[in-house]
Amino acid sequence: MINFKLSDEQELFVEGVRDLMERENWELYFAECDEKHEYPIRWVKELADLGIDTMLLPEEHGGMAESMVTLTAIWAELGRHGAPTYVLYQLPGFSTILRHGSQEQIDKIFKFRGTGEQMFNSAITEPSAGSDVGSMKSTYKRKDGKIYLNGQKCFITSSLHTPYLIVMAKDADAESLVFTEFFVDMSKPGIKLTALDKLGLRMDSCCEIVFDNVELEEKDIFGKEGQGFNRVKAEFDDERFLVACTNYGVALCAFEDAAKYANQRVQFGEAIGRTQLIQEKFAHMEMKLNAMKNMIFETAWKTDQGIGTSGASAMCKYFCANEAFNVIDSAMQVLGGIGVTGHRVGRFWRDLRIDRLSGGSDEMQILTIGREVLKRYR
Repeated sequence: MINFKLSDEQELFVEGVRDLMERENWELYFAECDEKHEYPIRWVKELADLGIDTMLLPEEHGGMAESMVTLTAIWAELGRHGAPTYVLYQLPGFSTILRHGSQEQIDKIFKFRGTGEQMFNSAITEPSAGSDVGSMKSTYKRKDGKIYLNGQKCFITSSLHTPYLIVMAKDADAESLVFTEFFVDMSKPGIKLTALDKLGLRMDSCCEIVFDNVELEEKDIFGKEGQGFNRVKAEFDDERFLVACTNYGVALCAFEDAAKYANQRVQFGEAIGRTQLIQEKFAHMEMKLNAMKNMIFETAWKTDQGIGTSGASAMCKYFCANEAFNVIDSAMQVLGGIGVTGHRVGRFWRDLRIDRLSGGSDEMQILTIGREVLKRYR
């Protein structure tokens, strides 16, 4: 039987996060970082001090061996306080490096533990290859004992400041499609970055990247040659679930901000929260939030039990990205003028619109869900 009740230890972890978020008015800092397109390093470092960056790692590797349910509860608490948890997608990445990286690659990334600094991200999307990864044009070619990487990537998150990127390319000499990933030091010659100006999610960078005969070695292969696509498919499930958790948290924040405002804002001699049209908005927002909460915690529990699926992660991402956006849009309507003149709900609105595209578009989530459902009835 599924039980969402947190243990005493989990409650203490969440309480520590709550204390951090209530220690100061972080919104002033977040607004400044959002305006300047700056990564909120001071806040992330505070989270790393609490151990959140390595919470999923096994204890033998200096982690806490925490569950996905714990992570979900923490993401919800952070989001409830308006925190940009979308910049934290890399933090569980220590587990990725541990599973697939060489010892040298593991050592390079593990040096970042406790710093809060950005470490790495994946580079897959190209001008002609988004959802259709198979149409990727970036290539690698062996010559004189070296490997040369060529191609162009676009919309690559975190790439402006990460010291490493895990870049997927296809073997230029293979007769069939062979996709391999490379652990690329971004200081190497032949790499050109062009920063992009985003509508939302502005506290994390986004770049176009050109790789022009970037010289690599066999030791720079990440994972096993030819297994890049299979590895990425598994990582997508985690990313999509984290997107859903982020969406739920900020939607809850917008909802509570709007509810407090509705009880204070007086028009026509009474608080607007006493009018039926406003009450209807909150009834629908409450139902959407309840459905999102149950969905992400159930999926987290199934993942901890080893019975999570790609369809479940896709369902979380699609439902939460869309319903959270609707909740935030309704909250903005309740807030009226202040909702579009500097209130944090405006930032949430911009951020959530991107989440219906990033990490896999709505359309790809629907296909994943539909295929998995029908497989059960073959």
